[in-house]
Amino acid sequence: MTIKTLIVDDEPLALDILETFIAKMPNLELVARCNNALEGIEALKNHEVDLMFLDIQMPQITGIEFLRSLRNPPAVVFTTAFPDFALEGFELDAVDYLLKPISMDRFMKAVSKATERIMIRKQGTDTIEEIGDDYFFVKADKKLIKVNFSDIIYIEGLKDYVIIRQENSRVIALQTMKSLEDKLHSSNFRRVHRSYIVNLGKVLALDGNTLEVMEKGQVKVIPIGKNYRDELLDMINEKKL
Repeated sequence: MTIKTLIVDDEPLALDILETFIAKMPNLELVARCNNALEGIEALKNHEVDLMFLDIQMPQITGIEFLRSLRNPPAVVFTTAFPDFALEGFELDAVDYLLKPISMDRFMKAVSKATERIMIRKQGTDTIEEIGDDYFFVKADKKLIKVNFSDIIYIEGLKDYVIIRQENSRVIALQTMKSLEDKLHSSNFRRVHRSYIVNLGKVLALDGNTLEVMEKGQVKVIPIGKNYRDELLDMINEKKL
């Protein structure tokens, strides 16, 4: 799959570095490089774009303001020299957040994450079929896959799709987060962020505004949205988790 890629950055050196990195990735095709958000808007009008590397600190219109203005944005990886914007970037559903100077290794990790999300957008055709008391079936690869509520670690939302994360597998479903949230009968599941539903039985720790769970033998950090924090804390205290 070829991923059509756009760079928006007001620093010529950053544009050059990202263009060099993109040229080394066989699945990426650079369609345009832009010096500011206004040029980025025109590029999005004139090109099909799957992935955008977007600088945050730019004159006139910041990268965050630019992304907020887009009705149907491509997958976005923020690039910046300032770490203070990371949380706000993830609140806008950015794929990743690269801190300058960007290394090739870190760039490749961001591309891997973006590729996964883009594939979901382009190829995901799954739907949730039957719901039981402790399971549901998801249509995937021309078959129905049973998912037990107890096996779910967390659910990640990507616009009209959800990724159901289990210990050693994942299931992609064409489903909104709100619709799936309404179908989860178990009281263990709690919406903790616009993009995350967590099985509280799988939580290892609560650290400030994040939860920690174990996924594929590694600790996964999940953000807690400010609108969900108080209700989550009440639920945890009540269950004495």
